[in-house]
Amino acid sequence: MSDYLRKHTFPDDLKKMDFDELELLCYELRDFLVESVSETGGHLASNLGIVEITVALHKCFDTPYDKIIFDVGHQSYVHKILTGRIEGFSGLRQLDGMSGFPKSAESVFDLFDTGHSSNSISLGLGMAAARDLKKENYKVVSVIGDGAMTGGLAFEALNNAGNMNTDLIVLLNDNGMSISDNTGGLSKSLGRITSTENYIHAKTSVKRGLSKVPVIGEGVISGIHKAKEGIKYAVIDGILFEELGFKYLGPIDGHNVKELVKTFERAATIGGPVLIHATTRKGKGYSKAEEKPNVFHGIGPFNPDTGETSPSGLSYSKVFGSEFLNMALRDDRLVAISAAMTEGVGLVEFAKLCPDRFYDVGIAEEHAVSFAAGLAKAGLKPFAAIYSTFLQRGYDEILEDVCLQKLPVTFCIDRAGVVGADGETHHGIFDIAYLKSMPGMEIMAPRDGNQLRAMLEYARTCEGPCAIRYPRGSALSLDFESSVESGRAAVLREGTDVALWAVGNMVPHALEAAEILSEKGIEAAVIDPVFIKPVDAEMVMKYGRKTPLTVTVEDGVISGGFGETLSSILSSEDCRVVNLGWPDRFIEHGTQKELYERYNLHGAGIAERILIEKEN
Repeated sequence: MSDYLRKHTFPDDLKKMDFDELELLCYELRDFLVESVSETGGHLASNLGIVEITVALHKCFDTPYDKIIFDVGHQSYVHKILTGRIEGFSGLRQLDGMSGFPKSAESVFDLFDTGHSSNSISLGLGMAAARDLKKENYKVVSVIGDGAMTGGLAFEALNNAGNMNTDLIVLLNDNGMSISDNTGGLSKSLGRITSTENYIHAKTSVKRGLSKVPVIGEGVISGIHKAKEGIKYAVIDGILFEELGFKYLGPIDGHNVKELVKTFERAATIGGPVLIHATTRKGKGYSKAEEKPNVFHGIGPFNPDTGETSPSGLSYSKVFGSEFLNMALRDDRLVAISAAMTEGVGLVEFAKLCPDRFYDVGIAEEHAVSFAAGLAKAGLKPFAAIYSTFLQRGYDEILEDVCLQKLPVTFCIDRAGVVGADGETHHGIFDIAYLKSMPGMEIMAPRDGNQLRAMLEYARTCEGPCAIRYPRGSALSLDFESSVESGRAAVLREGTDVALWAVGNMVPHALEAAEILSEKGIEAAVIDPVFIKPVDAEMVMKYGRKTPLTVTVEDGVISGGFGETLSSILSSEDCRVVNLGWPDRFIEHGTQKELYERYNLHGAGIAERILIEKEN
């Protein structure tokens, strides 16, 4: 650990540092980030890119009295160091250790438990409005990336903020990327902007001049207004923020502490909403991250000298990407949609080979879903590959624009279930519960990579909406037939003492539990429902009558989950039903294995629960 960083008391010591000392601090911070994250894994590139911005923020503003809100929050490592949490980095993203995102329970400097994008301006505006109502005078700064600015929520907030005209500082960290490269008109517009200082000075001069003229005719005012607008559009290529009611400062060098400090100090004295546009480089200061910022966005432990990580197996994401490409080469109706996660969901190769059939819509899941509906209505077969936790944002669009219209959109739900170190905001444990209630929606969960391939082929011919949920991590290859027939379950192991229904990636755990139980004289049938919806009610009834105990296990919340469906079907039968899954709470961060064990959703835990039920 850096002795230099350890000897300081942050953020108080920042106030005493001159610019030379701040430059040294930035160097030490980057060195520490690479050293620390190489051991624990984490979000490296984004944090390397925001070092100077974070230092300048804590230099200029009186935190935690003044409020800083980080959009998404994965770029808050420097903020955590500068608010006294450097000792926590040895346990970063580890079970019971420090979170990789802002957590209000961790520190008074963290205002919200963030993890999803595009909401920081809304949150900041709400706090600013409350401040005004209570006649307080703290500053509010919402830090948002250009990737997050592709989300519609950000523009809803900008529109509202400009109308309210309250004091709010929005800091746009423009590094040209989200996780994958940014796409869309906003990204291109930001890239063209070079300077607005001339316009700002011109506007100020005109205003001062007019204030000295006692009487001005309407025609003169109109002419000056038109001239001002002409100057504005001549000097600025991206005037969007000013039109929304913000005073625009920038673009400025986001790696120049002195320029940042001066700009922040100026912004703090300007009334009304202000937007500061700072340009940065993702991965700044570590060549491996600068060359491959997408790889070092979220990375496991790595060798800091080479940038190499330990090899991993074939992931479910890669299985999806490979099989979808094979299908698309045979069926030209197939198109793919990503929400700024091209690499994460396994669509890089498809995007290269079929660029005219691939759409990256940016961090805009609601739009992604309705866009897919439009594609389907026009006769194509869209596959929208989106992380489970982010698909939550498109709930209404799935219901109204896809299910109500009975459109053949396939949702490939990546990172379903607990995902590990990213924790509460990223676990995909709610999709079963919110999709299951939607009329016409078919939901599948593969137990291994082979079954995922079969489910994708089924989805290709499906005439209505369907979803395939699969977990983060390496895809298994189990020795079972992988046929997929709508609403038909698969019996993987026979037994007469208990019927164990295991959804998707919980099948291996259930099989392990059955082996443990067998050694104790209890024979458990293991059944893969294959379809979460429609459920194989005939099979449920058959085994509900055959065995005295039915147990369900799913990598999703119990409330509203698959288990409740089985409980409802068997409610009239003389059969006990026990539902296992995630409890009614937000699940902390830790490895998937650690969390399964803590909540007794691994083989031994499932077997133990069944033994207890059999004894009662």
